[in-house]
Amino acid sequence: MLIIGGGRIGSLLAQCRSCTLLERGQSIPSDGSCPVIVCTRNDPLEEIIDHCPENRRKDLVFVQNGYLDDFLKRKGLWGNTQALLYFFVTVTGEEPIDGITTESEEGLTAVTGLHSVAFSKCLNDLGLKCHVLSPEEFRPAMFEKLIWICTYPLVGVAKNCDTVGEAASKYGKLCQEIAAELAAAVCAKEGLTFRDGTVERLAAYTIVGATFPAGVKEFKWRNSYFYNLGDELCPIHNALLRECAEAGKLSFQLP
Repeated sequence: MLIIGGGRIGSLLAQCRSCTLLERGQSIPSDGSCPVIVCTRNDPLEEIIDHCPENRRKDLVFVQNGYLDDFLKRKGLWGNTQALLYFFVTVTGEEPIDGITTESEEGLTAVTGLHSVAFSKCLNDLGLKCHVLSPEEFRPAMFEKLIWICTYPLVGVAKNCDTVGEAASKYGKLCQEIAAELAAAVCAKEGLTFRDGTVERLAAYTIVGATFPAGVKEFKWRNSYFYNLGDELCPIHNALLRECAEAGKLSFQLP
């Protein structure tokens, strides 16, 4: 497997025996059929795809947080391998913390698509759990992760917390209200059904990842999905975003 991006996640995956980290400036080779795991932030994705040989684009594996559906459809990569990473690497080179909780003893990390088995094996070799899901199973799981990253960091910013753990500890009821609101919004918009216990699973995961910093980042890839659903479906979430904007706590302008 090839790795693009040498940050915390890319450096971790590169420790797997079957993985090679592409150095800055190196191109994806046109020959071969191995997975190419893209471990960058979301914004560079377009450039990476455009510079990828067309015959290798099916091998790209996306592990980013956020809502990628519309972007991948536009790039013709809707069926590519995608993964949801429910583990933390606090500092590059440190051991990862798997997202195993009282609600999810087998972890929540999941993958779907062409290279899902190879990706799962890589994580298993690193001591991390990973579920291989069908596309139908993966879609609600993807939205569940999106709900988490759009809820706890936002509450943390709004309430002047440094971490998601502090937000959960001091404002747990609000966090769970927003998580439930966003889950209902997804069901209404996408016609999906979540497994029972979404709110509880996300609350338990926050305990494991308590040191994750509070911050509203990559808006167009994350909270934008819910903000654009409107106040009727996402009233608490949207009001909290506007509150943060009015207080000068956001690094971007709301639409």
